[in-house]
Amino acid sequence: MLSRAGTGLGMLGLAGLLADEGLLNSARASENPLAPKVAHFPPKVKHVIHVYLNGGPSHLDTFDRKPLLEKYAGQPLPTGNLTTERQTGAALASPFKWDRYGECGLEVSEVFAKTAQHADDLCVIRSMYANTPNHEQSMRLMNCGDERLSRPSMGAWITYGMGTANANLPGFVVMCPGLPVADVSNWRSAFLPGAYQGTYVDTRKTKVEELIDNVRNTSVSDADQRRQLELLASLNRRHQERRAEDAELEARIRSFELAYRMQSSATDAFDVEREPHHVRAMYGDGVHGRQLLIARRLVERDVRFVQCYHGDVQPWDAHDGLEGNHRTLAGECDGPIAALLTDLKQRGLFDETLVICGGEFGRTPAVEMVNGKPGSGRDHNHWGFSVWLAGGGIKGGMTYGATDEFGYKSVENRVHVHDLHATLLHLLGFDHTQLTYRYAGRDFRLTDVHGRVVSEILA
Repeated sequence: MLSRAGTGLGMLGLAGLLADEGLLNSARASENPLAPKVAHFPPKVKHVIHVYLNGGPSHLDTFDRKPLLEKYAGQPLPTGNLTTERQTGAALASPFKWDRYGECGLEVSEVFAKTAQHADDLCVIRSMYANTPNHEQSMRLMNCGDERLSRPSMGAWITYGMGTANANLPGFVVMCPGLPVADVSNWRSAFLPGAYQGTYVDTRKTKVEELIDNVRNTSVSDADQRRQLELLASLNRRHQERRAEDAELEARIRSFELAYRMQSSATDAFDVEREPHHVRAMYGDGVHGRQLLIARRLVERDVRFVQCYHGDVQPWDAHDGLEGNHRTLAGECDGPIAALLTDLKQRGLFDETLVICGGEFGRTPAVEMVNGKPGSGRDHNHWGFSVWLAGGGIKGGMTYGATDEFGYKSVENRVHVHDLHATLLHLLGFDHTQLTYRYAGRDFRLTDVHGRVVSEILA
C-alpha cells in the first residue's frame, strides 16, 4: 500500500524510519559501522554507566561486612593467608560503622551511606573473582576480557554490537580526571574497527571548550568548514581506493565527520551549566558530580556506554592508611552516585539504563606488612570482591554469592569477570557466544571461551 500510494513516497519514509531505528539491514548500515543494529533478542536496557573505582576498593569496608575480622583483629587468621601481591599478616578489622538499609536490610558501610539509601534498587554481587592480583592485568580483564593481550574493550564490543542511536555523539565515552593504570588500553578497539574505540574526556577540566579540544571552530563559518570536510573526504577516498580496505584510514575519515557533528551536540551534552541549579546542587560541584551528571546527560541523548573513572592512576589502592583513603574517596563519589540513581528514576531512564559500580579487585582481610611491620591497609585481593548493579533488568534489594567467613575468597555462587560481561551483554540483548568478530583466522568475543549469564540476578 505504501509503495503504490502517493507515488511511493510513503515507502521511502518507512525505509528511513526503519533505518533510524536499526530495523533495516540496508547498505547504509554496512557503510556506517556506527549505524544502529538489531540485537539477538529484545534488550532489557539501552545504555550502560560504569562507575569505575580504579585501584581496588575494599569490599570488606564497603559492601561485605565480616564480623569475624573484629573477633580476630590483630591475630593470625585461622584459615591462613592466601597468596596475593605483597606480604600480609594478622586480621584487620574494618574501621567503619555499618548499618542496614532498605526493606531488604542490605548491610553497607557508613562511607557509602547515601548510596545505601537506594538499597532496594541494588544487587550486590559479593562473590566476584579475577585471575591476578596486579592492577594492569586485572583492569584489562575487567575492561577488555583479557588481562594479557590486546583485546577490544567492552565499550567497543557494545558499540560494535549495537551501533549508536545518536549520530552526533560517540557511542562510547570515557571520563577520567587524569588517566588510569594502563591508560588508553582500557577503552581501545584493538582489532575491531577504530570507530568503536572510546572517546576520552579529561574531567579535570570544567569548560566545554577544554573538555573536548576544538569543539568550537572560531576560524571559518559552518558552510566553509563543511566544504573543507567534503574536500578532505574526497581526497581521503581517492587515497583509500589505491589501498583496498584500510580500517585505520576508514576510522580516521569517519572521525572527522563525527568531530564536525559533535561541534553542536557535544557543546550541549557536556555543558552541565545548562542544568537547573537544583539538579547541579544534587550532584555537587566536585569532579565526580560533574562526571556523573554528564553521564546522565549522555545516556539521555542515547549514548550507549559511558565509563566514569574515579581518578588519576589508582586512587583506591589503599596499601596503607586505608581508613583515611576510603573515607575521603567514598566521600567524593557517594553523594553523586546516589544523585545519579535518583535522577535516572525521576527522568524515566532507570529502567533502560544499567549502572555498574566497582573496581578491578578487592582487598585482603589480613593487614599488609610495611617494612616488615603491620601497616594500616590491605593488599590487592583478586580471590574475592564485590560489584553492585542497579537499573533495568536487575533484581534490586538483594545480594548474590558470598566470600568465606573472613572475606578472602569467593566460595558461594562464584562470579568471574567473564560471567559479569556475559550478563551485561545479555541485558543489552546479546548472546555473548554469538557476538563475535573474525580476526587472524579466529572468531573472537568479549568473554573469550568462558562466561555464563548470571540469571539469578535478572528481573
